[in-house]
Amino acid sequence: MSAKSWVEVDSDSHFPIQNLPFGMCDSEHAEGMAVCRIGDFVVDIFALYETGLIPATDSMATGSIEEMCEYGGRKEVERVRSAVFDLLEANNPRLRDDEGLKSQVLLPIESVQMSIPIGIPAFIDFYSGINHASNVGKMFRPDMPPLLPNYRHLPVGYNGRASSVMVSGEPVLRPNGQTIGANDETPTFGPTKELDFELEMGFFVASGNDMGHPIRVEDAFDHMLGLVLVNDWSARDVQRWEYQPLGPFLAKSFATSISPWIVTLAALEPYRVDGLQQEPEALPYLRQPPRSHFDIQLEVLLKTAQATKPQLICRTNSRELYWSMPQQLAHQTSNGTPVEIGDLYASGTISGAELGTFGSLLELTHRGQNPITIEETGEQRTFLEDGDELIMRGWCQGDGFRVGFGEVASKVIGKT
Repeated sequence: MSAKSWVEVDSDSHFPIQNLPFGMCDSEHAEGMAVCRIGDFVVDIFALYETGLIPATDSMATGSIEEMCEYGGRKEVERVRSAVFDLLEANNPRLRDDEGLKSQVLLPIESVQMSIPIGIPAFIDFYSGINHASNVGKMFRPDMPPLLPNYRHLPVGYNGRASSVMVSGEPVLRPNGQTIGANDETPTFGPTKELDFELEMGFFVASGNDMGHPIRVEDAFDHMLGLVLVNDWSARDVQRWEYQPLGPFLAKSFATSISPWIVTLAALEPYRVDGLQQEPEALPYLRQPPRSHFDIQLEVLLKTAQATKPQLICRTNSRELYWSMPQQLAHQTSNGTPVEIGDLYASGTISGAELGTFGSLLELTHRGQNPITIEETGEQRTFLEDGDELIMRGWCQGDGFRVGFGEVASKVIGKT
């Protein structure tokens, strides 16, 4: 799409007019504002209604993304996005030439504080990155096939903690837990020594389903609001001890960080692609339509407390996921479970097939055996230390522009 806006946007910005993602923020004058992002500005959606720039509907009584979803699901959110798009196009003078209106609805990004974009009733984390699953299987089950027998037949997942999902910029407190050494007879309790990141994507639910009525895989996109970046933090030493036989628990529930901007499916439509070949063919309820994955370029950077700049440690792409987001939602509801507006579903760690494409330190350092060297300072890392900052970025590359997610960045702090 070759559209241009009268708002100046750098070519390497994640937020051109082709994107217009949604978020929630606080400003000096208001709390809980629904906004769209363009370049270095946010557009106050509620102010557009108040000034008559967008026709009023019942979806904006308080100005939240939840209300838009309750009023009309994905279609209502994308209707609002389309109206904002029209107002920001280069040839539309309605807002462009009215300085008074602009000052009401267009705010510098540095004047607002971003928050969680939508209330999250539930958080579910999948395990849909087949390269990650294979790498972990080889490390922890060297005498067995790397993938368990069910992996290629269903999207494996677990219920996480919605209460510990936080927005980019909030620090991560190193968690305590039980761990046991290779030669220990009994476990000890204390701060994790193997704090790790997991590079993931996630989607929010825009409209749910009634109990007993599954969402069909071919209809799943209609129930999705949009995508965010996800860092699902992990305490690997805690995880090794506690996960058998029921799976992740305290090793994962202490923190999950997300980017503040929900990139809509309308903005991502040009970047839908086919995924990896699934063998054997999925059961009928999971057989997805074409182009159910996304071509999203992803990177991870690490900045230590001693370093002055972050260092790139991973670069991969979301098309490396084995199970797609429609398949995840179809499987989640296949037993009749109801999902709700704002539910967050994370993809699982996204890794490529080569060393520099692995989406966790567990893989990048091969379980801590091959440390990463910080080129600027000479420091080494097997897992994250206090004071380290982890930064994830993601974007789709267009013709002279990017449709991006910004970043999800968090600093690790120790127990006080």
